[in-house]
Amino acid sequence: MKRFDVAVFGGGPAGIAAAVSAARGGAETVLFEQYGFLGGMATAGMVTPISEFCKNGRRVIGGVGWELMERMHALGGAELDYPIGNVPFDVEIYKLAAQRMVLEAGAALRLHAVLADGGREGRKVTCARVVLDGGLEEISAGIYVDCTSNATLAASVGAPMQETFWDKMQPASLIFRMANVDTSALDRLEPREQNRRYYQKEIQEMLLALRASGEEVPPFGGPWFCTVLREGVVNVNMTRVTAIPFDPADRTRAECELREHVFRFAALLKRHVPAFRNSYLLSTGVEAGFRESRRLLGAHVLSGEELLRAQTFPDVIARCAHPVDIHHAQDSEQTVRFLEEAGSIPYRCLYTPEIENLLVAGRCISADRAAFASARVQAPVMAVGQAAGTAAALCVAEHQPVWNVEETQLQALLRSQNAIL
Repeated sequence: MKRFDVAVFGGGPAGIAAAVSAARGGAETVLFEQYGFLGGMATAGMVTPISEFCKNGRRVIGGVGWELMERMHALGGAELDYPIGNVPFDVEIYKLAAQRMVLEAGAALRLHAVLADGGREGRKVTCARVVLDGGLEEISAGIYVDCTSNATLAASVGAPMQETFWDKMQPASLIFRMANVDTSALDRLEPREQNRRYYQKEIQEMLLALRASGEEVPPFGGPWFCTVLREGVVNVNMTRVTAIPFDPADRTRAECELREHVFRFAALLKRHVPAFRNSYLLSTGVEAGFRESRRLLGAHVLSGEELLRAQTFPDVIARCAHPVDIHHAQDSEQTVRFLEEAGSIPYRCLYTPEIENLLVAGRCISADRAAFASARVQAPVMAVGQAAGTAAALCVAEHQPVWNVEETQLQALLRSQNAIL
């Protein structure tokens, strides 16, 4: 059995930040990622722009996440001038910048490594089993950080989870890219302004009218068109279908449906929207993006109302500026509530009192449905990942369970890493 100080599972935005922070904190760290590249839904799902680093004219998220944005910008792969801190980016440059950060920090990186499950004795996680090309590898760590989108490790070791109503969850989407688009004829490609919805209202109305006339129009949301820093290329976010993300049969069904829908929408846009008249389908995401999955029932469950009223917490470790944004599975709408001020995320949302050496970050933190609908996006996910990695290194150094981290010490370390609390 291989032994590490800190083992991070999931190489998306949260996992990247967690691994970099833990390694920089002096912990022998390993990061496991299922694909042959880092970035999670940012790269595999082509989710752009990264939302959002600023609120009311001030940056409210910094640290490792913003460092990654600056690195991508230096490589010509990101724009940093959007006032609300949305960051459009180049997928390939994201992959490169992320792997450089992880390796330069000194973390070990294991790609093509799929987490199977974990072992537990009493209040401690004792091991994690990872499927590699050569078979099953079992590893142990002082602290385990679950940054998988489905709380795979936490669920497998019996960490308490919030009740989830799958018939009411937000839909999944498969993002696709269209090339040879007349981007000069499109507006709302650059979400720069605060408290404004950037969906293509005229195209939504056109698609609904086509459906009413008997034309085949699959379920859709938005649609949202975004720049990807390439002239004539548009990122399209509009497909939607409900599915249980960790049920293999249901997920397969959803992915197949979504791919059929992508080709249908590409044809509809080409036929009915002048800017797409000469366009063609360039690519689809490696996988569909799921907006909701399992969430930890932690020491504190962050509520939507706490975020909306900018509740302060003594153990704050990250900020969040994205609106409470719930996509409807039954129609093309979404429920949006904008935050007046950036909200706060407490450290207690990252652990359960039942397990002393497990932290979570990313989409599986302890938040209710409304708070999660704000905190699920990439900028706050990276801020939470940084906090988890920093806390993990601290726990290893001081031989402490995750709940014994001294709040002011963790906050001081985060601030020294340019995090904004």
